[in-house]
Amino acid sequence: MSFQGLSRNQYPSITSLQCFEAAARHLSFTHAAKELHLTQSAVSKQVALLEDTLQTPLFRRLRKRLSLSPAGQLYLEQARKILLHIEQSTLQMLSYDHERELLSIAAHPSLGAHWLIPLLKHFHDLHPHIQIDMHDSLQPFSLAQKSIDVAFLFGHGNWENLECIKLFEEGMIPVCQPSLLGNKTIRHASQLARFGLIQCHSRPNAWELYFSDQNDPVEHSYHGPRFATWSACIQAALAGYGIALVPKFLAADALQQQLLICPWEHELPSLGAYYVAYEAHTADEPRIRQLINWLTQHLKLKDHEKKE
Repeated sequence: MSFQGLSRNQYPSITSLQCFEAAARHLSFTHAAKELHLTQSAVSKQVALLEDTLQTPLFRRLRKRLSLSPAGQLYLEQARKILLHIEQSTLQMLSYDHERELLSIAAHPSLGAHWLIPLLKHFHDLHPHIQIDMHDSLQPFSLAQKSIDVAFLFGHGNWENLECIKLFEEGMIPVCQPSLLGNKTIRHASQLARFGLIQCHSRPNAWELYFSDQNDPVEHSYHGPRFATWSACIQAALAGYGIALVPKFLAADALQQQLLICPWEHELPSLGAYYVAYEAHTADEPRIRQLINWLTQHLKLKDHEKKE
């Protein structure tokens, strides 16, 4: 049995979705009309057309007061997603340059800010005809579904249908503001907990692993202010919130500038590595091949510099 899809008259218009979303947000046809530069009757008519299309009431109208029906509450979220997608697609087309190739890249926000974006400047200078479109991503995902050409991911490099090249591992170290310890000396890893342990949402068990790796467990290793990304954890350490356990390569600049110090010289071995990944069938597309070749050469150069 094949899916025939909806007929054209079963698709709601963009105008009706806009009128519904504005009326739902204001709970007023009058305020929605002012926002959309329409008459109140035009907004009301568009909402009625949408309700007729969906064959269900979206609002409850009692004593001249407007409220969303259960169906309206459910459909509002979907309508907003549709309108947002239309807006984003339109903005993308407005920024389209037919003389340039678009290269869509996704990376963890911290990796992008501290490593990838500065690094890509050289690639950008070498290939000005390739327009970089950068996206943040915290978790692995389907590249095809997100329309991403290349992703920089953390894990073990075994994602299905993806070609992966290992970049580097992620040894983790504690860092803090130089003045945080005062004149106190750290003699055991567990003493770090006295100064507050900054937590990262994406690695909630990082501190527990760090202490366990040294056979020096801490009872409340999960306690402390929490932040979404490594970048935020580093900023929190700079602000004096406590001690952050972060990837060493992300804290390298702050350590070199002595904005941060490492209060305890033990590095937690990497639980995975960062990889550049792309779909196997796209490997021969020029813009992707150029990025991978350039990145491979960069990694060889860095590896050679380490050995010297």
